Amino acid sequence: MSPASNQAASPPASRRRWALALIAAAQFMVIMDTSIIGVALPRIQQDLGFSQQDLSWVFNAYVIALGGLLLLGGRLADLFGARTMFATGWLVLLAGSAVAGAAGTVAVELTGRAVQGAGAALIAPSALTLLMMLFGSQPRELTKALALYGAAAPAGGTAGVFLGGVITEYASWPWVFYINIPIAVLALIAIPKLMPGGGGGARGSVDAIGALTVTLGLGAVVYAIVRAPEAGWGSAQTWGVMAAGIILLAAFLGLQAARRAPLMPLSIFRTPNLAAANLAQFLLGAAWIPMWFFLNLYLQQVLGYSAFPSGAALLPMTVLIMVGMIVLAPRAIGRFGPKAITVAGLAVLAAGMGWLSLLRPSGTFWVDVLPASLVAAFGMSLAFIPSLGTAISSARPEQGGLASGIVNTSYQVGSALGLAAMTALASAQGADRLGDLPALTDGFSAAFVGAGLIALAGALLAVLTLRAPRQKDISDRPVDHQATGRR
Repeated sequence: MSPASNQAASPPASRRRWALALIAAAQFMVIMDTSIIGVALPRIQQDLGFSQQDLSWVFNAYVIALGGLLLLGGRLADLFGARTMFATGWLVLLAGSAVAGAAGTVAVELTGRAVQGAGAALIAPSALTLLMMLFGSQPRELTKALALYGAAAPAGGTAGVFLGGVITEYASWPWVFYINIPIAVLALIAIPKLMPGGGGGARGSVDAIGALTVTLGLGAVVYAIVRAPEAGWGSAQTWGVMAAGIILLAAFLGLQAARRAPLMPLSIFRTPNLAAANLAQFLLGAAWIPMWFFLNLYLQQVLGYSAFPSGAALLPMTVLIMVGMIVLAPRAIGRFGPKAITVAGLAVLAAGMGWLSLLRPSGTFWVDVLPASLVAAFGMSLAFIPSLGTAISSARPEQGGLASGIVNTSYQVGSALGLAAMTALASAQGADRLGDLPALTDGFSAAFVGAGLIALAGALLAVLTLRAPRQKDISDRPVDHQATGRR
């Protein structure tokens, strides 16, 4: 879609700042809903009866729906208009939040989280499309808008961790979901007044079957991995569900190759660096999310922190990520290039994970958590921006939206699969024995080792597969600088 295709329908310049604030709030909310549940997980587990292995599904149900439906959300925005799908996404998020907050059983909780993820999958791509419609014809304004939009992601992660602790400690865990409802209502009131209309009308059909196969396939693979320690790695159940998931994912690829208007044209992966950068994002998500998940559990289940101190304990890490992404990473990329910083960031993240694996049953925050978590956070802040920017800028300008959808999908899918694998590993090493502090610590330590090895593999693969762009290539692409934060 051309950025300027709907300028006539855009709001006046005096109202664009408010529109941009709403778009940034959407990005903030999509990311916040992945992190706000972290501190609340032990309370949710206690009240709803989650097993230690199945607890990760409170996170996975959201990110599988988000990652599996992101490409469909972008396609629907092209067909029916970005403003329409933006509003629809907020409605779906509101409904999912109400269900998740009111849940009295595991099944209802996971249903609500999946509906939340579906809403986020409609919001995220349409928000970026609306941003381009509003500012795409004004390069200077677009640069500023993209900077604010990009900063909203780490801000959402930081706020989610802290707000989750405050809400769980001083209200109750359902409010980590209910907090979305008034925000969604305000967004729905503001959208008709602020957002440009028009758009849509793209030719083609909705590849609903493709979206269904990739989402179900991913869910089956994650389920098989998470349940394997209990069912047995050699059991017919484990391998039957795993095989079904792999067949569904293969069917998705076959559909994409055969369809005239696929969700994800496979030819885009022939673009130099795009596949390599997406692989880096996939492995980054697979390493980072398990660390965040198990560090929350270590703080509460081993060190005995309550919800608010647990959320506060993660604030230094998340603030460093935000500062690193906005300030440090762009400068480092400008001096050393995106490949070197991606590799360095993944290597530093692996080192931080290795340090965290040394945590003790009788540990303390100042010795066992803070230093290692800051090293890991610094690595994350370095690796995320250059790999994301490389993935987006590698595609042709007319494929920028598709490339953005693919890289977001890669990170979310990596997050779900990485957490599933590390949950299985941690459970096999004793993390399913609540109350047994040495066993819990051994299980969490194993998860940190596994996540560190994933990050290290990402660094090595980035060395082998990423190509350093020529300076001419970089200077010819203004979007590259916006995507990576360079000025």
